[in-house]
Amino acid sequence: MSDVRRVFLLAHTGREEARAVAREFCAGLLDHGLVVRMSPTELDEIALADDRVEAMEPGPEALQDCELAVVIGGDGTILRAAELTRGTDTPLLGVNLGHVGFLAEAESDDLEVTLAAVVHRRYTYEERLTVDVAVYQDKELVAATWALNEASVEKGTPERMLEVIVEVDGRPLSRWGCDGVVCATPTGSTAYNFSAGGPIVWPDVEAMLLVPLSAHALFARPLVVGPSSVLAIEVLANNEGSGVLWADGRRTVALAPGARIEVRRGQHPVRLARLHEAPFTDRLVAKFDLPVAGWRGAGERRMRQRREVLDA
Repeated sequence: MSDVRRVFLLAHTGREEARAVAREFCAGLLDHGLVVRMSPTELDEIALADDRVEAMEPGPEALQDCELAVVIGGDGTILRAAELTRGTDTPLLGVNLGHVGFLAEAESDDLEVTLAAVVHRRYTYEERLTVDVAVYQDKELVAATWALNEASVEKGTPERMLEVIVEVDGRPLSRWGCDGVVCATPTGSTAYNFSAGGPIVWPDVEAMLLVPLSAHALFARPLVVGPSSVLAIEVLANNEGSGVLWADGRRTVALAPGARIEVRRGQHPVRLARLHEAPFTDRLVAKFDLPVAGWRGAGERRMRQRREVLDA
């Protein structure tokens, strides 16, 4: 068994900050004896001249023997990395340079701590549920894709609503004239789903979410279903315009009237590396800057009650 430790490094090289962080992180890994592998294009763009860096086009083959993929950028860059690592067991470690960055585990101003965690293997990983998406036209499979955050069916023309029927586990639920429908994972519950008014679901909950977008209907509430359920959205044949399927906001499939979209639990989860054991509640508070001033907590109440008993 080889003792060589490899890390694949991906970065949002369109930003100077990301290029600078990538250079610093790459140099730190090399100085500690790890092998760094990068896309030839990104290697040129960050302008790091070091023969110890392996240039290899990203994909399952390039990631297969890497213990970790370090992703420097925002959630969009991490979603791109999830595409590239699909089919491997390589965990993703996100270093956030975006705004909220829910998928990222580390911040760029903690680079030394993050580097030390990678070098000394002080990280774990958790598996995140994905969804597989199939598109049918006249009962024929015409496209298949997947998503880590969400699959959304949306109207293709701004001036027209999309007429759809939503189905859960083979039974019709409701018919909506709407801007679209979002089918999200717990990981994606803080992304498009959140913006559309859907619930936030803790990432260790195995479930799928369905959220209508601006639906003209009396019953148009967000739904949470079990992981074995199958969600289906039928684009009614009487639609005058077309629709479009978006997967993680990155991959698209054109939807003609009569199209049927089926969403089910994905066969391949995504592994996200973890450096901290902080509860998801703390992440929500930090990322959304939620007001928690004045919180006393159950632990403090118990201590106060104990002091009162001892003083009595």
